[in-house]
Amino acid sequence: MRLVFAGTPAPAVPSLRALAARGHDLRLAVTRTDAPLGRKRVLTPSPVAVAANELGIEVVRADRLDADVTARIAAEEPDLGVIVAYGGLVREPLLSTPRLGWINLHFSLLPRWRGAAPVQRAIIAGDRTTGASVFQLVAELDAGEVFGEIELPVPAAATAGELLDELAIAGADLLAEVVASLADGSAVATAQAGDPTYAHKLGDDDGRIRWDEPQTAVLDRIRGVTPEPGAHTTIDGARLKVLAASAAEGALAPGAIAGDGKRVLVGTATDPVVLVTVQPAGKGAMRAADWWRGLRDAPAEVGT
Repeated sequence: MRLVFAGTPAPAVPSLRALAARGHDLRLAVTRTDAPLGRKRVLTPSPVAVAANELGIEVVRADRLDADVTARIAAEEPDLGVIVAYGGLVREPLLSTPRLGWINLHFSLLPRWRGAAPVQRAIIAGDRTTGASVFQLVAELDAGEVFGEIELPVPAAATAGELLDELAIAGADLLAEVVASLADGSAVATAQAGDPTYAHKLGDDDGRIRWDEPQTAVLDRIRGVTPEPGAHTTIDGARLKVLAASAAEGALAPGAIAGDGKRVLVGTATDPVVLVTVQPAGKGAMRAADWWRGLRDAPAEVGT
């Protein structure tokens, strides 16, 4: 198969490598333009660009799949377009440019969590099962027929980043199998069944911890926004990032904070949460117990 691949972040790299390993003719890798990273804002190529260069695949950098990109892809006369977390929409006439159109690896069990942040939204919502789907790209968002899917349990302590890494590897194998079935003509797609839910892109407020929610919901939110955009609260008005937390038992009012020498606890609507790793404003990550011992006075208020 003559393929064009579109993807940008690290979770797309296993799929690119899996397709290359199967011997497909990868004509182009389309990815977002180099982005400024780190404190010095150094322009850095995307993980897909780096992997494509290692594999000897020509890279096209573009933040929008516009007419110029469409013409460049059409010149390769691809059999199929494959997209994994590119970060932009495929519209006509590009949608119909490859002979078999485009397929998308999406990290949810469609139609649940269509959209930009399916893994994060699944964890925040308390889903205990998730998966990955490969579907035919159509004009409507993530609504095409599904060629294949895999289902995985959501580990109790997994962050969104950790779960996405796991899905990226398992999903790459699924994607490669679907492409092989399209190549030999055995692929069968089925319509999505059920009511869709939508995984809108996360903003900073999604990371704000609501201590008046039950313990389970608080922990799910913390894990669901880790590593991005990150969980945070305020302590006497100052921002505090919460990088890791765990469950505890006991009675503590929502938003009340207390230290017992070894642990730092914050109350929720049910049992309290233990702060494990935190990052105060302007400082690096540290054990919550060390942060607590370094305070001159015990905090009077945790923002809800």
